[in-house]
Amino acid sequence: MTTTIKTMLFDLDGTIMDTNELIIQSFIHSLKGIVSPEFDREHIIPSMGQPLTKQMQLFSGREDVTDLVAAYREINLKMHDDYVTAFPYVREVFAKLHGAGIRIGIVTTKMRLTTERGLRYVKLYEYVEPGAIVTIEDVVHPKPHPEPVQRALDLLGADPRTTMMVGDSGVDIESAEAAGVISVGVAWSLKGEAKLRESGARHIIHDMRDLYAFVGLE
Repeated sequence: MTTTIKTMLFDLDGTIMDTNELIIQSFIHSLKGIVSPEFDREHIIPSMGQPLTKQMQLFSGREDVTDLVAAYREINLKMHDDYVTAFPYVREVFAKLHGAGIRIGIVTTKMRLTTERGLRYVKLYEYVEPGAIVTIEDVVHPKPHPEPVQRALDLLGADPRTTMMVGDSGVDIESAEAAGVISVGVAWSLKGEAKLRESGARHIIHDMRDLYAFVGLE
């Protein structure tokens, strides 16, 4: 399946970095006393990938969630290195794609501090094109709006027709498709493969190395 893919954009959490348990524990700790004692991972998973403020408003029923966001970020930073790992083969794939001249960008709803910290911690930062990281702080409209993906395309001077966006949630797929980029869902998403297909994913990969087929590196 050799194509003319020249650029690959990646979501961060749940796609290339396994931060799922870190996110879940950060919510559970920061919402203690705010939500019912029954609140658990099953309440959290469906909205993962959305902006933190929006999630906190959803879970707490409050409009002003400044204190909850601050509490989440404090806990998240404290526990970061205990939980964060790269998903299997991600580093190998990034190195090989980078070596083959494929340009790599990151499009995430995380803030820049934890985005760059995570990428450096799991040793992926060096493979990302300089300046090609789009965070929640760089856009007015986060995913599923096309703006984050469009911004990454602009930063890289990339053609959407030769660009893929790889993600684990519906917002990644919708943002990619709205920006005219080829959407790819990851089967290890906590939301499940069916959800990604429902969101319009054009391809589903079951192993990070499946990306080689799109650039003739099988």
